[in-house]
Amino acid sequence: MVGTPRIVVAGTHSGAGKTTVASGLMAAFAKKGKKVAPFKVGPDFIDPSYHALAAGRPGRNLDAFLSGPETIAPLFAHGARGADLSIIEGVMGLFDGKSGSGEMASTAHVAKLLRAPVLLVVDAGAMARSVAAMVHGYATFDPELRVAGVILNRVGSATHEGILREALAPSGIPILGVLFRDQKISTPDRHLGLVPAAERREEAEKALDRLGEEISRSCDLDGISRLAATAEGLDVEAWTPESPEPEPSPARVAVATGPSFSFLYRENLELMQGAGAEVATFDPTSDADLPEGTDALYLGGGFPEAYAEALSANEPLKERIRGFAESGHPVVAECGGLLYLCRELDGHPMCGVLNAGARMTDRLTLGYREARALSDSPLAETGAAARGHEFHYSVVEPRAGALPLASPAWQLAGRGGEGFVSGGVHASYLHTHWAATPELARRFVGRAALGRARLVGARA
Repeated sequence: MVGTPRIVVAGTHSGAGKTTVASGLMAAFAKKGKKVAPFKVGPDFIDPSYHALAAGRPGRNLDAFLSGPETIAPLFAHGARGADLSIIEGVMGLFDGKSGSGEMASTAHVAKLLRAPVLLVVDAGAMARSVAAMVHGYATFDPELRVAGVILNRVGSATHEGILREALAPSGIPILGVLFRDQKISTPDRHLGLVPAAERREEAEKALDRLGEEISRSCDLDGISRLAATAEGLDVEAWTPESPEPEPSPARVAVATGPSFSFLYRENLELMQGAGAEVATFDPTSDADLPEGTDALYLGGGFPEAYAEALSANEPLKERIRGFAESGHPVVAECGGLLYLCRELDGHPMCGVLNAGARMTDRLTLGYREARALSDSPLAETGAAARGHEFHYSVVEPRAGALPLASPAWQLAGRGGEGFVSGGVHASYLHTHWAATPELARRFVGRAALGRARLVGARA
C-alpha cells in the first residue's frame, strides 16, 4: 500500500499560474526539510527541470496516454519512494486532455488514478463574485474528483481579496493561498514554453528561492500538508526499471545533456541502466569527444536551434559522431537529436549523419501519436507499437546526395511515415516514454552490448 501524502496542483486553464504555485510549493516545503517528490502531468520536459531544482530530486512525468492509465499509480509509487510529500503539477486546464471529448491524459484523469485531492489555481485578476460560479463548476463537474482547496492568483488588492473570500465562503472549499500580482516571480518564455532550467541554472535557483519564500508567506502550508495527507492509499506495486534478464555483457550508452539537450525522461535512463547499461553524459556544445568506451549514443530533445552556432563549431565531436554512426554503432535520436544528425540546421553545418536538412519555421507541430515501427532498428523491430508526442517548430527535408538512403522509422496513425532508419541509426521527431514499452530500452542496450562483445572478440 502506497500512502505518500500527495496533492495535485491544477489550473482552471493554461496560464492560470499552476507552474508558479507548484514549483513554489516544492521549494517552500523542501526548505522546511520535507522530502518532496515532484511530478508533472503530461509530456512536458521543461517544468520538471524546475521541479528538480526546487525539490532536490528528479522531476518525473505522469502521462496516461504515453504510459497507459494502468501504469500511472505504479510510476508514482516508484518516483515517490522515500518522500514525505508529493506535489503533482497538472497540465492545461483541469479537464483538458488528449482530445476535447474525453478525460484521457487530463489532470483530472491522473488525479483520479492517484486518488489525490486537487488544489485549484484560479486566475482571479478580473473577477469578483463570478469566482464562486467558476469554482463551483470545477468542483462539481466530475463527482469522482475532489477539488479540495483553492489558490487565488493575481489578486489586485486586499479589498479585492475580501470580495473573493466573501464570494467563495458558501462553497465550503478552503482558500489555501492568495497571490497578489508580482512580475518578479515570472519565468522567461521561449517558443516551446518556459526556458529550461539547465540554460539558466544559477538564475533559476535564485528565482525558485524567492518563489518559495513568497509561497510560504502567501499560502497555508500546514493546511496544504493536511490536505495532501487525506489522499487515499494506493494498493499497487511500484514500477521497476529492472530488466528480468539484464545484459550479461556491459555496455556504455552516451547520453547528450547540457543546455542544448535537456529533454530526457528519467525512466528512459533508468530502464537503460536496469537493462545493464552504464549511462555516461556529455555536452555537445563543449565536449570534443564522446565518453570513453561508448557503445551506443542517445540524443534526446532540447533546443539545438538556440545553440546552433556552438554545436556547429564543435567540429571534433561532429566528426566523431559521424564516424560512430557510419561504423554501425546504435544511435537513437529524438526531435532535437534528429536535427543535430542532419547535414545542417538553418544553414549551420551539423553532424551530417542523415541526408537531410533542418530549418525552423513559425508553424507548430504538436500532438500525441500512435506509432508502429516500419523498419528494424536498434530501438524497435518491424511492427513494434509505441506511443509518443511531437512538439516542434522545425521541419526536416531529405536531400539528394551520396549519403546512404534511409527508411522511415515510424508509421504514425493517420499521418504516414516519419523519421529515419539508416544502418544503426534511429532518428525521429517522436518523443517516446519507455515505461510502457521497456522492450525498446532493452533492445537498444542489447544492441550496444552485442557490438561491444563483437569488438572484444575481434581484439582477442
